[in-house]
Amino acid sequence: MSSSKPSIPKGTRDFGPDVMIRRNFIFEQIKTIFQKFGFLPLETPAMEQLSVLMGKYGEEGDRLIFKILNSGDFAKKINLSDFEQGYKKITTSISEKGLRYDLTVPFARFVVMNRNDLVFPFKRYQIQPVWRGDNPQRGRYREFYQCDADVVGTDSLICEAEIVLMINEVMSKLGIQQFTIKINNRKLLTAITEKIGMPGCETDLCVAIDKLDKIGVEKVVDELKTKEFTELAIAALMPVLEFKGSNKEKFDFLKDFLIGSETGLKGLEEMTAVFEYTEAFGLTKNNLEFDLTLARGLSYYTGAIFEVKAGGVQIGSISGGGRYDNLTGVFGMPGLSGVGISFGIDRIYDVMEELNLFPATSNLSSKILICPFDEETKKYALPLLYQLRQKGINSEIYPDVAKMKKQLDYADRKKIPYVLIIGSEEMATGNLTLKDMLKGEQQRLDINSIIAKLEQTA
Repeated sequence: MSSSKPSIPKGTRDFGPDVMIRRNFIFEQIKTIFQKFGFLPLETPAMEQLSVLMGKYGEEGDRLIFKILNSGDFAKKINLSDFEQGYKKITTSISEKGLRYDLTVPFARFVVMNRNDLVFPFKRYQIQPVWRGDNPQRGRYREFYQCDADVVGTDSLICEAEIVLMINEVMSKLGIQQFTIKINNRKLLTAITEKIGMPGCETDLCVAIDKLDKIGVEKVVDELKTKEFTELAIAALMPVLEFKGSNKEKFDFLKDFLIGSETGLKGLEEMTAVFEYTEAFGLTKNNLEFDLTLARGLSYYTGAIFEVKAGGVQIGSISGGGRYDNLTGVFGMPGLSGVGISFGIDRIYDVMEELNLFPATSNLSSKILICPFDEETKKYALPLLYQLRQKGINSEIYPDVAKMKKQLDYADRKKIPYVLIIGSEEMATGNLTLKDMLKGEQQRLDINSIIAKLEQTA
């Protein structure tokens, strides 16, 4: 039988130990902060009923959901007329389940199914992989992790202010010092379209202005023209696209620009409250920037919208989120307002790697390797290994009888900083040889002194 070369599906990745140690470092920092802010952990199945997933992400999203074939003879329900009606008809006949596309829809489904048992406002965080049948390219994968925190069951703007605090704390913990939290409000964007005489066209407006950073004002204007925005409307919009200034100056500009707009006034009130609450927390520098042209996820969000950009690197947003007023409406439980944030683990990893922000210890597995000379010293070493682990010190023993050079090479390649060499003399005296692999120095110490030394260098 010929053996084929193993491979993995396009758009997926293996993560070796070095990468996983660093990824876990990011996960642990974020998880700790989520918990500090009162968010509780939640996990949902990798697969959901297709009836739960379909119709929630638009036609493009429906196409990108990975469908799972029914068990057994999945094709038994198909007939010739199904083929004539196209792939959608066939899909419903052969597949009842699909892989999770995001964490938001499963969260909404969970809330509705468990509404009588949950305490509202309900705060949850979720760190799990999602799957999308997208065309893979750099920075876009078919399997990737999302890292979400949401609070539902309240429309209090303190929640938005807490998201600003949480982002600041996550960035601080990860060592990302240069970053900007861009904030805008869906109501302001709606009011702008009304003010320029294009009511109901906010989706077209925002799809265009969302590209402002990448393509510039002229090309945004060209795109708006293709969406039948009039010359008059574009001329009225230009002051918004070109306005520069401080947060306060932007507030003052919009107060004048949106005068007489009830929706605009409400949006400004909400934005003002978020800034005031954030200041009330006492944060000395909140990195918050009012961005008039921020327009992420417009069809989904109904209030505040956030996006986080890291400074000093050429990379897209590393976090984003916002307020939504009807998360659970599609499942028959309308009117449940919520706000959430999602951290992009892959992009955060790239930023930290480029800026060299991972702590050196995040590359370490074991802190000490025991290197015995023979079978007798190996048996002597086992209770010592047990003692080290009982003290919480990551430790391992070289399992085979091998030349000392081979054992030291193993420690060197695994970046284990200390080795404990045990020969017949060490066994007889109880004074063991501890070698510092970085400095090349070694000393004779008993096991208690070794434990104390390793604990001090934690």
